Amino acid sequence: MAREYTEADLSPVFPVNGTTHPGTAEYLAWVENNFADWQLEVGGRVEQPARFSLAALRGLPSRTQITRHDCVEGWSAIGKWKGVPLRLILEQVRPRPEARYVVFHSADPDELGHYYYESIDFEEAYHPQTILAYDLNDRPLPIGNGAPLRLRLERQLGYKMAKYIMRIELVERFDTLAGGKGGYWEDQGYEWYAGI
Repeated sequence: MAREYTEADLSPVFPVNGTTHPGTAEYLAWVENNFADWQLEVGGRVEQPARFSLAALRGLPSRTQITRHDCVEGWSAIGKWKGVPLRLILEQVRPRPEARYVVFHSADPDELGHYYYESIDFEEAYHPQTILAYDLNDRPLPIGNGAPLRLRLERQLGYKMAKYIMRIELVERFDTLAGGKGGYWEDQGYEWYAGI
C-alpha cells in the first residue's frame, strides 16, 4: 500500500500535470452539459462489455484516499481522491482468460492528433488503492486535473495516471496499440512500470 495522509497534510494547491484542457469539440460539449451525457466505455477482452455514466459510477461503492502524487518532473502534492475502485468495474465486465493488461484511452490529443493512452497489469488493476477518481479534495474533479474521470495509481509516478478517461480496453498485448510500448510516454522512451 502507498502511504496515506491526513487532511492536515493536504497541499494548498494541487498542480495540473500535462494537458490543462483537451479542447476537442466532443470534450467541450461534455463540459457544456456538466458531463451529463458522457459515458465510460469498457470493452476489449471481456465477457460483458459495458458503459457507465458519471452518475452510475458515483452510485457504485467508492474509496477515498489522501495520497501523494509524485511527478517525473520532480514535484509532488498531496490530494484527497474519491472514486470507484477499478476492481469493481472489472468484476462487472468479467475479463476473459487471455486479457493481460488494462488500457486507458483519453480524450487528450497531442499537437499531432495522437491521443494519450496508458496501461497497467492486473496486479495494479486489482490493487485496493487503484481507483477511477471523480472527486479531488471533496469537489468534482476539475478539468485541469482530468474531469470527468482519471486513474489514481498510487504506487507509480504521475504520468501513469491517465486523465480524461473515455474508454477502458482489456488487451492481451500492446503491439497493436499506437507505438506498441503500452503508453503514450512509454512510446517516447519512458519506462512502462514507473514505481515510486
